[in-house]
Amino acid sequence: MPAAAIVFLSERKAFAAYRNRLPNYDTIMLDATQLLVEFLIERRAAFLFIDALPLDWRELTLALKTNAATRRIPICLVNDDPATGADAILMGADLALTWAELDAQLRALVAELARVPDDAAMARLACQCDEALPPLAAQGLQLFNRGEYYRQHDLFEEQWMATAGPVRDLYRAILQVGVAYYQIERGNYRGALKMLQRSVQWLYLLPDTCQGIDVAKLRRDSYAVRGELQRLGPERLAELDRSLLKKITASHSPST
Repeated sequence: MPAAAIVFLSERKAFAAYRNRLPNYDTIMLDATQLLVEFLIERRAAFLFIDALPLDWRELTLALKTNAATRRIPICLVNDDPATGADAILMGADLALTWAELDAQLRALVAELARVPDDAAMARLACQCDEALPPLAAQGLQLFNRGEYYRQHDLFEEQWMATAGPVRDLYRAILQVGVAYYQIERGNYRGALKMLQRSVQWLYLLPDTCQGIDVAKLRRDSYAVRGELQRLGPERLAELDRSLLKKITASHSPST
């Protein structure tokens, strides 16, 4: 199997120094957005890094995240402006990092997120997502929606450990979002941001509905919280609008 393709997009060659830092990947440097969607699909891209200057990254991110063929490719916008980073998350980017953060986290991020989905595993995930939410997870969901974020952790962790197959990512994703919300309530900015960033690797491969849970909404809601955290910074955590910590929407029966 060919190496996973890691794509860096910049009109000013800002990523030139990163090519040799990922020796086990097929690193591709692009400076134009024409036919980008087709290129990413053909190369089965596993990660896209976008230099925010001077590209029209908003239109590009929206186009990629609303296309069924590319929406699962994790996108990281790189920019030193906190407001731009927050906007990127709200527009659908999975991550928004400063250049210093990218320098420090590049290899770890790629190791976590650059997963080319195996067709058989994705088919199995689809089948498992059509099943009903297990009772233990349903109890954890009730706790989450009551704002009992600390207690939901144990139930989803138990369900995750007891589950075989890719659907276990659903339980781990909810668990980590809940822990992030708990850290927000405790005033732990860095702990909350860290858990929300970690949850991305489980959320982005899940279908929009899984075991009756509206994953698309959970993804949007948790990304919105993360974007606002990044906009405010640790000194202004108390200003975070707690209404952003939304409940998880779920039906009583699995999707079909």
